[in-house]
Amino acid sequence: LFARAVHRNSQRSARPFITVDCASLTPTLVESQLFGHEKGAFTGADRKMDGMILQANGGTLFLDEVGELPLPIQKAFLRVLQEKQFRPVGGRQELESDFRTVAATNRDLEAMAKEGTFRSDLLYRLRSLAIELPPLREHPEDIPELALFYTAKLCSRYGIDVKGISPEFLESVAAYPWPGNVRELVNSLESAIAAAFDEQTLYPKHLPTNIRLHTASGSYGRLDAEA
Repeated sequence: LFARAVHRNSQRSARPFITVDCASLTPTLVESQLFGHEKGAFTGADRKMDGMILQANGGTLFLDEVGELPLPIQKAFLRVLQEKQFRPVGGRQELESDFRTVAATNRDLEAMAKEGTFRSDLLYRLRSLAIELPPLREHPEDIPELALFYTAKLCSRYGIDVKGISPEFLESVAAYPWPGNVRELVNSLESAIAAAFDEQTLYPKHLPTNIRLHTASGSYGRLDAEA
């Protein structure tokens, strides 16, 4: 969301916003996915394909989970960041792409650089401006509003009436630490909506088991303290 906000509020907003999910890049095809390839460059390359770097020309290239970018590709990508030039797989000429880079990660890149699993020169190049986003557990006051928003959005996606949310349901989701942050919250809401089926209101019983267990353990702890 923040990466898209940066893009939409920039002079590049009318140009493409290309997301590279670094964790899902195919090891054998990562160069082709990023740099593109010429027809016949390898077995199965039956046509020319533009890579994500060229697709982002004039716009924004968002590297999601950049800590997962394969080490051999990091060197090649560093040059692209510096020169804005690259060569497609099987290509004879270098191409240019003018893009803004936004990278996100939940890993400690400095620690990875010390371990040798992430290039320090790439790290320095990426962190010219860093924005640290607090985890969801550090701003629980936003959880009820997020739950209401995504419940309505999910119900609309599946073509069903928007389900109500009980106060007990909101208490349960607000008390959970959400190690997976907003993505985990959305997935849990989706699970709760499915579990509720034709019931019109979401209750704690509809939440995934791990969240209900966390709520129950917290309740038992409070009862013991009161006793």
